[in-house]
Amino acid sequence: MDALEIIEQETGPAPCATVIILHGLGADGNDFVPIARELDLSAVGPVRFVFPHAPVIPVTINNGMRMRAWYDILGTDLVKREDEAGLRNSVAQVEALLEAEKARGMPANRIVLAGFSQGCAMALLAGLRHKERLAGIVGMSGYLPLASSTAAERSDANAITPIFLAHGQYDNVVVPERGRASRDMLKALGYPVEWHEYPMAHSVCMEEVQQLNDWLVKLLAKD
Repeated sequence: MDALEIIEQETGPAPCATVIILHGLGADGNDFVPIARELDLSAVGPVRFVFPHAPVIPVTINNGMRMRAWYDILGTDLVKREDEAGLRNSVAQVEALLEAEKARGMPANRIVLAGFSQGCAMALLAGLRHKERLAGIVGMSGYLPLASSTAAERSDANAITPIFLAHGQYDNVVVPERGRASRDMLKALGYPVEWHEYPMAHSVCMEEVQQLNDWLVKLLAKD
């Protein structure tokens, strides 16, 4: 398994927290660099942002066109036809990112795993299964993949990890009902989920960035 290429930025020397942000289908790590710059986490201290590039693979729903993707999209039904092998392969790559952060001295409980769309799916899939407690998980405009296996496979260490979920009310890529169903399932499993909806399509808005900012500061500010 090849290591993922990453973009890395730090807001100051000796970061005290890491935020890993996984991009959506067809984008790359550059996609969320400008949005991360809108965050003001100075109350937390210096923060490292890691923006990985997903591998380039053929995507079935786009006529087999090769593009950056965390897993294949086999059709419009995101539940019945899931690329389980692709999803699990990317979990291993996200695990490697988490291990790399820990190897350079960042404790797991100071790492936030975040993602948009496909990246949201990966953040939830990998974060809930990670064997050490993470600081939190952020999912924007996405859903919980392999939902039926979550209860059996989730990690005890992350059984009550805080989750921030946000979705556009007019999203026609991952319909809002899909996001709400994921929210409801996670809440039923006992996760503390903070849920936000915005009058937007499959995108990110400034109100969302501000509310995410507030959530991250509350999550990461040291006692």
